[in-house]
Amino acid sequence: MSSAFRLPAEWEPQSGVLITWPHRHSDWVELLERIEPFFIELSRAILQHEKLLIIAYDEKHQESITDIFHSNKLDVSKAIIFCAKTNDTWTRDYGPIVIRNETNDLNILNFTFNAWGNKFPSEKDNKITEILFNQMVLNANSIDTLDFVLEGGSIDSDGSGILLTTEQCLLNKNRNPDLSKAQVEKVLREKLNTKKILWLSEGLILGDDTDSHIDMLARFTDSNTIVYASCADKNDDHYHPLLKMKKQLEKLTDIDGQTYKLHALPIPSPILDQDGLRLPASYANFLIINNAVLLPVYDDSNDEVAENVLKSCFPDREIIKIDARSAITQGGSLHCLTMQLISGVLN
Repeated sequence: MSSAFRLPAEWEPQSGVLITWPHRHSDWVELLERIEPFFIELSRAILQHEKLLIIAYDEKHQESITDIFHSNKLDVSKAIIFCAKTNDTWTRDYGPIVIRNETNDLNILNFTFNAWGNKFPSEKDNKITEILFNQMVLNANSIDTLDFVLEGGSIDSDGSGILLTTEQCLLNKNRNPDLSKAQVEKVLREKLNTKKILWLSEGLILGDDTDSHIDMLARFTDSNTIVYASCADKNDDHYHPLLKMKKQLEKLTDIDGQTYKLHALPIPSPILDQDGLRLPASYANFLIINNAVLLPVYDDSNDEVAENVLKSCFPDREIIKIDARSAITQGGSLHCLTMQLISGVLN
């Protein structure tokens, strides 16, 4: 690959956001009435700033989504509703990872998706990126389909060749069991033109099925700033893992050997499912879009704290709060359900 190709940061200009609308063939089947209001508000927020590419399960589902848009006064003219069968809705992890070079050529990296280590069915989701490219829904010069398991939520890019990720996920034997850490790094360097990989071996969010995706734990907000999930309650199960992660973050350095500015995002108070198990609520699961940041909130006293942290990190962007309590019932949050598409990918 030409050294000019790079993985853009999420704060760079976008042409749209990809989502898969919940449907009766997914795990949302019993929760559709609860999750659809989340997707309506998510769509409303995105459409204020850019286009929306929505995957519908079939034509009947496509018609239903269009009706929902009309009844909720959403601008359907800025939405592309495309039909393709999916297992589930976590587009962050099976959607296209797009890299670009200095002349704005776009290349889609179609990594293998195995539902976080074969925990769930994934054969339909794993085909989505290729279908979107082959049907010319996505603009790109080429697509590179890779026999390498990687989810979009497992990596975070500063746009200049540095990746932030976790050993718990990328080195887990349920992903690429025959590859060593050095071999995993080699793939990331060759395919994403990565110059430096920042590995975290600590940190967790209970209820997260992904084996500690970085987008639940720590995120770049610019090239020298990282926000991270934090817990101040010594009696909380998150306290020690997140404290150890903070200590690792304090030692990380950029290409020039400079440490990062760090800002803590407190985790919300425990939210439990019907079986009394903790759900994965994290403010780190925000989505950056054109001129705005969508922040998942949980009707918690820390919602305002998280909002103020992101306001300080993104002073020129609107912070839009989205109630994500329904989203976490299936193990993920706002960022997990979306994939930004960099400028040029959508017409």
